[in-house]
Amino acid sequence: MDLTLTEDQELIRSTARDVLAGRKGTAGVAAVAGDPAGFSADLWKEMVELGWTGLAVPETYGGVGEGFVEACLLLEEMGAAQVPSPFLHTVVCGATIERHGSAEQRERWLTGIAEGRTIAFADGAAVAAAASGDGYVLDGTARFVPFAHAVDALLVVAGPTAFLVDRTAAGVSTERLDVIGPNAENDVRFSGVAVPADRVLGGVGDGAAVAATAAAFGAAATSAEMAGGAQRVLDLSVEYAGQREQFGRPIGSFQAVQHHCADMAIDVLTARFIAFEAIWRLGAPGQDAAEVALTVAVAKSWVSDAYQRVCALGHQVHGAIGFTAEHELHHYLQHATSSALAFGDGDFHADRVADGIGLPAS
Repeated sequence: MDLTLTEDQELIRSTARDVLAGRKGTAGVAAVAGDPAGFSADLWKEMVELGWTGLAVPETYGGVGEGFVEACLLLEEMGAAQVPSPFLHTVVCGATIERHGSAEQRERWLTGIAEGRTIAFADGAAVAAAASGDGYVLDGTARFVPFAHAVDALLVVAGPTAFLVDRTAAGVSTERLDVIGPNAENDVRFSGVAVPADRVLGGVGDGAAVAATAAAFGAAATSAEMAGGAQRVLDLSVEYAGQREQFGRPIGSFQAVQHHCADMAIDVLTARFIAFEAIWRLGAPGQDAAEVALTVAVAKSWVSDAYQRVCALGHQVHGAIGFTAEHELHHYLQHATSSALAFGDGDFHADRVADGIGLPAS
């Protein structure tokens, strides 16, 4: 495995960094805090025009034909810039549809994603699906679904089966939740929602496999986003340590602060390598499924904890200024806290690692 970026991948990352840096004032988490959508529609339109939404979509369906690694390079930069959008969930749902969808579903939904259609993944553990005529009826509530109020469609795993549901379908309603973090999360209620049979993703009874695929891609993609956020916290801390003076000299000259920055740098470097190994394995052909699942679990567990450690040390370096509303550091702490819970927290994935290597239950 070689994680060295190609020339094209370096161009993707540098272009994303430049674009997002220029839009942070209007599309960053602080700028969109009062926006009902929770993200910048103008930036989303620009992302579509730049081909970002179709980056991982095969050319057959109107995409760029790159892959999951390239999409995660964009997510890494979005995490660094703290620019919220439905992009992560749309990429995750697109990858899941590509693996489990029929030819007709891939044609319809992947083409739509390349054109800017947004989809959110909803784990409907409390949603029931009942057969009705030529289709199904969904009832129940899916909780904590990011951007559910603003996306075009939902990938819902209800009971043993997965469905693709239009967000504006009759009987679908959303309630915005007041939660910490940049992603506008919602409860999604399904009240007698009629779903045609051709909206079943995979096959009847394949919901567990679809959910596992979406969770794996989601955990890996979130790890990339967190690695980008951690890198930015390190950069901010090193910059501040070189500027802030105490006792007539920059605080970065003190050994204790240097140790903090060194510990942060180690966590950032390892987090990125672990995250992108999982990302690469998910997209590479011929990989052993058990090894892929283990690698993803290792990545999500490690990166979730590492990002929070980096944020904690970043606050130590910054002192009081890092806690003020005017400073951006607290946005990264909120992002670290919420992202650690997405697609399974560190403890959940650590338990999966233990199971995977045969350690006895504690």
